[in-house]
Amino acid sequence: MSAARTDSERVELANTALYEAVERGDTSAMGELWLDDPDVVVSCVHPGWPVLRGRSEVLRSYALIMASTDYIQFFLTDVEVAVTGDTALVTCTENILSGGPAESEGELGPLVGQLVVATNVFRRVGEEWKVWSHHGSPVLAGREDEDGPEEGEDEGA
Repeated sequence: MSAARTDSERVELANTALYEAVERGDTSAMGELWLDDPDVVVSCVHPGWPVLRGRSEVLRSYALIMASTDYIQFFLTDVEVAVTGDTALVTCTENILSGGPAESEGELGPLVGQLVVATNVFRRVGEEWKVWSHHGSPVLAGREDEDGPEEGEDEGA
């Protein structure tokens, strides 16, 4: 028998399941993860895309992404979960490794890494947490420790 999980733990598991569904290209699982309430409009912003509103439009966008991506893996860092009542907010950094088709049949093309910061909003439905909104924004600037002056250097020099 497993120990009872806190709301924060259940939300974090739901958040992880969202990324795992994309990695597997599992449109059925994706449909199960998103809120399905005719009175609530779900929304999604993929990096570089306009706002998508409505469950069918959001799920179609994920299906298109999964169909056109040969390989994708998410390494989530900086994960923070906040739960208030039946609503939860997750912020995280998506460290994404992806690859497209190679020129030779059956091979994977070069892998590309990118950073995206994401905000995922969940809503409790019964005992489950469903995705209400996802917003991903690319990280365009380097981290301070990578782009800042070397130790001992004068910034004004």
